[in-house]
Amino acid sequence: MADIIFVLADGETQKKISAEQGETLLDLAHKGQLDVEGTCEGSMACSTCHMIIDENYFDMLPAPSDEEEYLLDLTFGLKPTSRLGCQVVVTEEADGMKVYLPEASRNMML
Repeated sequence: MADIIFVLADGETQKKISAEQGETLLDLAHKGQLDVEGTCEGSMACSTCHMIIDENYFDMLPAPSDEEEYLLDLTFGLKPTSRLGCQVVVTEEADGMKVYLPEASRNMML
């Protein structure tokens, strides 16, 4: 089990969500009822689950695939530690990781 701390788009409000081994950051965001769309439901066909990983944890994650890199290039507010939440699987080592939700994202449902 790992506790992940989401920092909401306002940059101040934080919400800690406990993750089971193998859940993705997108799963957690939905479990915590956070404002993260995930239009493609984790099939890596959009970029609406864009999240920014705390730099202290970013290097412990597996490198993104070429497909994820391509989709990240389409996101609003891309940062050096940006990832798609559907592609980041939580492990025990991620306990305490901060994940920042961007100020804006593309809403595919509108």
